[in-house]
Amino acid sequence: MNHPRTPYAVALRRTSRSGLRLTLTGVVVLGMLILGALQAVAEETIIKSYAYSDFGTVKYPEDFKYLDYVNPEAPKGGEIAIWAEGTFDNFSPISRKGRSGALALTLMVERLMTSTADDAGSDYGLIAESLEYPESKDWVIFNLRPEARFTNGTPVTAEDVKFTFDLLLEQAYVDYRIAISKLVEKAEVLGPHRVKFTFQPDVPRDGLISQMGSNPVMSKAWFEENGMRLDEASLTPIMGTGPYVLDSYDINRRIVYRRDPNYWGNDLPINQGRNNFDNIRVEYFTDNTAALEGFKSGEYTVRIEGSSKTWATGYDFPLVDKGLVKKTELPNGYLPSNTGFVFNLLKEKFQDIRVREAVSLMYNFEWTNQTLQYGLFEQRNSYWQNSDLAAEGVPEGAELELLQSLGDLIDPALLSEPPVVAHTSGKRQLDRRNLRKADALLAAAGWLPGDDGIRRNAAGEILSLEFLTDDAEIERIATPFIANLNAVGIKATLNRVDPSQYTNRERAKDFDMIADGYATNLVPGLGMVQRFGSEDAKDSHFNPASFANKAADILIAKLVSADKREDFQTATKALDRLLRAERLMIPTWYKSNHWVAYFDQYEYPEVLPPYDLGYLDFWWYNAEKAEKLKAAGALR
Repeated sequence: MNHPRTPYAVALRRTSRSGLRLTLTGVVVLGMLILGALQAVAEETIIKSYAYSDFGTVKYPEDFKYLDYVNPEAPKGGEIAIWAEGTFDNFSPISRKGRSGALALTLMVERLMTSTADDAGSDYGLIAESLEYPESKDWVIFNLRPEARFTNGTPVTAEDVKFTFDLLLEQAYVDYRIAISKLVEKAEVLGPHRVKFTFQPDVPRDGLISQMGSNPVMSKAWFEENGMRLDEASLTPIMGTGPYVLDSYDINRRIVYRRDPNYWGNDLPINQGRNNFDNIRVEYFTDNTAALEGFKSGEYTVRIEGSSKTWATGYDFPLVDKGLVKKTELPNGYLPSNTGFVFNLLKEKFQDIRVREAVSLMYNFEWTNQTLQYGLFEQRNSYWQNSDLAAEGVPEGAELELLQSLGDLIDPALLSEPPVVAHTSGKRQLDRRNLRKADALLAAAGWLPGDDGIRRNAAGEILSLEFLTDDAEIERIATPFIANLNAVGIKATLNRVDPSQYTNRERAKDFDMIADGYATNLVPGLGMVQRFGSEDAKDSHFNPASFANKAADILIAKLVSADKREDFQTATKALDRLLRAERLMIPTWYKSNHWVAYFDQYEYPEVLPPYDLGYLDFWWYNAEKAEKLKAAGALR
């Protein structure tokens, strides 16, 4: 909580002989107030730590040698190659023009603190060796590691940290700038390796320290010498402190990152057994079909599969039969990908929840999964699917009390009914029962079919829906959905555009519906404000539906400020219940495992961590296996 500042007051009076002076009473009062202030400061404990968690405990002790899930003896060397779809034309991570090259930020730029793949909600020092903060969490100081270096060998200083923070406030995405400026009052350099962030007086404290720990660090001198801007497209890669540097690139074809042998953080415990590949290569393909053919021919070596059709039918080539390419499912303990078909709630026609429900009823998960996805997926209901944060049954106890406190901001049905779940459909593409339900909902919303079967409102406006995508796989899945929408009288079209056009239209919120999603967390996070908060809903690219709801704002504040797991769980369940009832997106599918195919020259720990597959992080290269692949002609 915030602690009130002790006021400094001095009793003064004006005399005819000595002018303005302190009276004896004033001196006594001043002394008492100063003493009180000093006592108040002394009473507030300053916490100094190597790690931080909003829930107060972290997994690893200060003297840990390496993370539990890595192989600290993993050899360095070799290359791993992956694929990316579409194009790239710059290496600026937040440029609003064009597309940035894959991994441009994650490999070359580091943050003050870093997370692990087995300790959700905890952050450990990276560029910062420690942090200090009062019990009130009114501010945080980061103490930088003196040995931290940029890739050109220059030391990282507090000036660089403050410069990067100021640069993001000036040039980052609008929604980020707005959100952070409301949370942080100022950043100060306290010394060569000490930087302080003071938080605004009237905002919740929880989540702020983690947010500041996630700040990237870039070189002030480099930006000034090169006259660079973050928000302008440039093929000059940003210089950071990361373990990799840009080695080479071929526009729209290939990017190669090279491990920096002089990387300053090689000996840190948090980095043992990690950053093992000499090169990380990214090959670009126009679409998934072309990328699969490239994989078969050995143009890249690791493929994380997202297409059920490809996973079921695309891996019957000889290299798999001979065991030279491994096809496997690896466990994924994190929240399933929270994706679906997202409405643009800025469009007036979708602001009526009956229209959104009617459109949702026309998506047939059961038929789609069995016919087009080989029965490999499960249907998603919750924004926190497969976790103890998902709303279940009728609300009770603390969750019910929290929902009741929202009064008339919510539908009373939330208090007495189980959470909304995805509808079920029959074995035929067009489910007649759901068609009748959708027809009734649209009619009640004032959208009636004309002689031509197309629905119009009282003003004669056509109910249309354009599904925008740049993905052939989404096009394949969405096409029957579009046909169902037309069957109910909605003039629906599917428009597949090139990646650049899609990116521009998505950012401009120039769409009716897209395949997108909302990232959620297992721990409190201020990112929830950007994803589901009202204030920046129109601008936030983390909130594709532009969802804005006063009740959701209250619940987000509750979960962000929770300092106990049970309080976070209560608020999250209530928010999940509300989001599902609001139908801002049509939940589609999820899978609980990673689908992975790779040329048999890589190894990974026997027990993988729950929250990251880690193929670019803690897998390693086996040179003997690689030679066998080359001898067999599988790789060049």
